[in-house]
Amino acid sequence: MQLISNGVFLRAMMHPFMLLVPASESLFRAGDRLTGGAAMPGGRTGAAAGVQRNAVCGEGEAQRDGEPEDEGDEDLRDGGVPFYVNRGGLPINEETWERMWRHVARIHPEGDAVPRRIRGATDLPKIPTPSVPTYQPAATVPQRLEAIQRYIRDLQYNHTGTQFFEIKKSRPLTALMDIAKEMIRESLPIKCLEAVILGIYLTNSMPGVERFPLSFKTQFSGNHFRHIVLGLHSGGRFGALGISRREDLMYKPLEYRTLADLVQEFESAYRHYWHTIRKVKIGQYVSHDPHTVEQIEWKHSVLDMDKLSKEELRRELERHARDMRLKITKAVPSSPTKDRKRDVGSPQRGPGSPLRRNSRSERRPSGEKKPIDQKPPADVNGYQIRV
Repeated sequence: MQLISNGVFLRAMMHPFMLLVPASESLFRAGDRLTGGAAMPGGRTGAAAGVQRNAVCGEGEAQRDGEPEDEGDEDLRDGGVPFYVNRGGLPINEETWERMWRHVARIHPEGDAVPRRIRGATDLPKIPTPSVPTYQPAATVPQRLEAIQRYIRDLQYNHTGTQFFEIKKSRPLTALMDIAKEMIRESLPIKCLEAVILGIYLTNSMPGVERFPLSFKTQFSGNHFRHIVLGLHSGGRFGALGISRREDLMYKPLEYRTLADLVQEFESAYRHYWHTIRKVKIGQYVSHDPHTVEQIEWKHSVLDMDKLSKEELRRELERHARDMRLKITKAVPSSPTKDRKRDVGSPQRGPGSPLRRNSRSERRPSGEKKPIDQKPPADVNGYQIRV
C-alpha cells in the first residue's frame, strides 16, 4: 500500500504489532535504552545487559520523544536511540512509511520477521475506535479526569519508533488544538508529548481545572531520557494526566496537597526503575481558550535536582505554584473599565509596557513586580526567572 487514506488501516495493521508489547518488555529494545548495553548487530545486546534488563526494562517512560531539544532534527535521539517524527502529516507518505518499518526491523529482537508477518497479513482484525469521553451533568472533576485518562490509555502507547503527529512547541495553542482534533479523528497510538496536547484539549471545557506542562529529564547508566505529563490543579489538590510505558509514570489523581508532593511522587516512581531525575521543567497554566494564539509556556521554571536540597526544591516548587496562581489572579479583571484604561494597548504605548505578562522574555522570580517605567535593555535583563 503506497498511502494510508486514514487511520483505519494503520490501526488495524498496528494491532498485532502492539499485541507483542505485553509479552516482551524488551520490545523495541526498551531494555537497551535503559541498560545502556553495548549494541550488537541487529540491535541485540550482550548477556550482561540482559541481566540488568530484567530489573529495569521499561523504565516508567524512557521517553526519547517526550521533549526533544531540537525539533528541527529528523533523527531525534535520547539515550542514544533514535526515534522519528512523521512530518508529512496524514495520509502517511511512502517514504515515512518505509522508514518506519526499516526502524522496526532494526530494533525489534526478531528483526525483519515482524514487518514481514504483519505487512503480509490479509486477515487483520478490525480495531475498535475509542470513544471520546462524555459525562453526566453530575459527574465530579475526578470522575471526568479518570474518563479522560482511560481514553488516552485506550489509544495505546506508540511503540513503533515513529511519532505520528508532529508537535511543534512554538506553535500557538489554537494550532495545537487542531492537532488534538486530528488525534481523536485518527485514533492512532500516541507518545507522551501528544498525550499532553490531547489532555489539554479534553480539559478545556473544565474551567475549574488548571493545566500546566511538567517534564522530567532522568539519567540511567550514562544515558538521559525525557518524559512529560500534563500537571493538574483543582480544588487545592494536584494531579497529572499522560501516557507512559509504566502505570506509575502517567496518571496521578487529584490527591496531592502541594506541587512538591506531586513531583516527589514521580521521583519515587523513577527510583523504582533505577532512574535519577536530573532536571524538572514546569510551565505556566495553559489557557482554556482553544482559539487563543498564545503559546504554551513549557518551562517557566527549570530546576536542577543536583543543585537543590529537598528543602530548597520544595521552596522553589512552592514559589512556582504561587506564581501560577498569581498569573490566574491577574488574568481575571476586577473592573472592566479600569482594565480598559490600564491594559488595552495602543500604538503610542512604549516597549516598557507591563502588558505581555505571558511573554517568555519576561519570566522572573516569583514575588518581584515588573516596573511600569520604561527601562533600558540592560535593566530589563535583570528580571529573568531564576533556574
